[in-house]
Amino acid sequence: MASAKELMELCVTEGASDLHVTVGRPPTLRKHGRLVDLAGAAPMAAADTEAFVRAIAPERSWKEAQEVGSADFAVAHSEAARFRVNVFKQKGFWGAACRLIPSKLLSLEEIGLPDFVKELVTRPRGLLLVTGPTGSGKTTTLASLVHYVNQNFDRHVITIEDPVEYYHSHGKSVIMQRELHVDVPTFSEGMRRALRQDPNVILLGEMRDLETISAAITAAETGHLVLATLHTTGAARTVDRIIDAFPTEAQEQIRAQLSVSLIAVISQALLPRSDKKGRVAAFEIMVMTPAIENHIRKNETFKIPSVIQTSRRLGMVLLDDHLLELWKAGKIDRETALRAAQSPKDLEPKLA
Repeated sequence: MASAKELMELCVTEGASDLHVTVGRPPTLRKHGRLVDLAGAAPMAAADTEAFVRAIAPERSWKEAQEVGSADFAVAHSEAARFRVNVFKQKGFWGAACRLIPSKLLSLEEIGLPDFVKELVTRPRGLLLVTGPTGSGKTTTLASLVHYVNQNFDRHVITIEDPVEYYHSHGKSVIMQRELHVDVPTFSEGMRRALRQDPNVILLGEMRDLETISAAITAAETGHLVLATLHTTGAARTVDRIIDAFPTEAQEQIRAQLSVSLIAVISQALLPRSDKKGRVAAFEIMVMTPAIENHIRKNETFKIPSVIQTSRRLGMVLLDDHLLELWKAGKIDRETALRAAQSPKDLEPKLA
């Protein structure tokens, strides 16, 4: 059986995004969104998967995994790459999911974001959310936004991540990267402490709970630019998810706070290309306007999509409209567009 180092090297050389290790199946790569077993490899035994986990897990993470059944960490592989790893127990055996973190930070143009997004990260304060399902490239987009700030502006940037994935060198900005369970115990504690560290920009890896969401909104209101992620699809659903995290009696106040602190929501999906190997990002982009601010205050988030649709001149776009553009350009096929659509029934006739 190949060693952990050899399997990770194969993931890099094959251009895979993920490596999966589990008992009863050969090591499996995810290439261009699809799972492929390692050619010629035998199914892994319990001893193989445990050896893999023990080879890559730091002592702290191995101890955590034994105590609670899983652990998250990042691991360097030579100088070429880093992996975000989750090790876990299933059916009593060890397994691992390893996500390859590209060594090169992508520009906003390479990701496919429009130019006006650069203006959003020059704002002195506010909340900019990058949302989407797991594996949609949220972390890469956030890293690219921080990279753009670092290249062009003198800012103090504090990131709170679980784990730290992309490493940023100091450029024009000073960048401090804090890792959960290594440098800080929780996201909410990291946010609380960050406010005392003279930040201009705070990157929050994930808005996981009520306390963290509340801290992020407060920081955005009090003169900081906060970049954060949520596991939601679409701008309106993102707003609803944040508000629904709060008790009913607090929701009116949160709607008022969010309407003035939210700058934009970038919702994205990463899709297999049909024109060549690789994947392409599809976006829904909502930028705060007086109309959207009003809808949030009045609890009329169901009206947000129509505002986005009629505000193309401001750079806004609905996910389904961007999927239609990608299909017309031959970058994705019809089935991929419908699978990713918010409203497949409405999109389907347009794909005839």
